[in-house]
Amino acid sequence: MRWQALIESQPELALVPSRLRAAADCLTLEPGETLFRMGERLKGVFCVLAGEVLLIRTGRNGGQIVLQRARRGFFAEASVSMGKYHCDAVAAERCAVLRFPGRAFRAALAAEETFRSEWMAHLAHEVLRLRAQCERLSIKSAAQRIVHYIQSEGDGGSVTLTGSRKAWAAELGMTHEALYRMLRRLQEDGTLAIDANRMSIVPRERVRGAGSSASRNALPGAAAK
Repeated sequence: MRWQALIESQPELALVPSRLRAAADCLTLEPGETLFRMGERLKGVFCVLAGEVLLIRTGRNGGQIVLQRARRGFFAEASVSMGKYHCDAVAAERCAVLRFPGRAFRAALAAEETFRSEWMAHLAHEVLRLRAQCERLSIKSAAQRIVHYIQSEGDGGSVTLTGSRKAWAAELGMTHEALYRMLRRLQEDGTLAIDANRMSIVPRERVRGAGSSASRNALPGAAAK
């Protein structure tokens, strides 16, 4: 397995010690294929390399509740400490998933202090990311959701999307049509600069005189509609 290439595409894999890397294998999942089910004992710790995995639970009315759309990186991390899965994992599309044996992963956490410390840091980062996501979904304005995402998930007012814009729309709680329309408005009024999958917030001074409602409402500190 080409670990250097994997780490370049997914930096969080750098925390995995060499002995645990040697125990890993790669799975290919077809759309609709189940990776694990809620309540099953931990059999592996997984990392999405390509595609999308849905973490779901079934409600009392039989409907499915999507807890997370995992398009890259580790997912269902809570299962490592619980020893069993807290939801179902189903492939939304054809996926490549890296699997670390559950026992080996937990043994490495117990034996290697550096790995344990870095894993805890990873979990802390995930808590912050999910907190920001909850805050973002409470924002009514589509423009402000977009700006909030760029500010919280990016660096220096810019973010490069790693997935499709359709997947990004789902993460923002919007239809992809609504996202495309709003991106076009924000680009036209000078709030955003868009270069392929890279989105950058234009400094306030450049849009101060634009007078567009989308610009005024999207900038930090503006009141939500």
